[in-house]
Amino acid sequence: MLQQELLKDIQADKMEAVAKLNNCPVSPRKMRLVADQIRGKKVEDALNILKFNQRMAYAERLEKLLLSAMSNWRNNNEGSGSEEDCIVKEIYVNQGRTLKRIKAAPQGRAHRIRKRSNHVTLVVSDMIDNVVVNDETEE
Repeated sequence: MLQQELLKDIQADKMEAVAKLNNCPVSPRKMRLVADQIRGKKVEDALNILKFNQRMAYAERLEKLLLSAMSNWRNNNEGSGSEEDCIVKEIYVNQGRTLKRIKAAPQGRAHRIRKRSNHVTLVVSDMIDNVVVNDETEE
C-alpha cells in the first residue's frame, strides 16, 4: 500500500498519465509498426497520425488508448499545465498470451495456428518535464 501511494505521489509530481491496453487480439509485431509512428510526438499530432493511418484496425485501438491517457492526465492534473504541451513520452507493445489452435492439413496431419495478442502501455507527459534546463550561459 505504501509503495503504491509513493508511486502515485511521484507520478503526480511528474505530471504523467498512464493508460494500458491488455490482451488486444492483434499481433504485437504489427501493432509496433503503428506505435513507433506516434512515439515522442505531440498528442494532437499523434491523434492526426492515427486518424489517417493506413492500418485502421490497429490505429483505432491506439487512438482510443491515447484519448484514455489524456483523460487520465486531465484528471490527475486539474488546473495545472495545459493539454497542448502534452507529448507521448513512452509507448511500448509487449507480447500477450498466445492462443494455440489446430488446422486440418493434408493426409491426416494438423498444422498449429498461433493467434497472438499484445499488451500496450502508453505514457503521456507534460513537455516541461522533458526539457533539460541548462543554467550555464555562453559568453
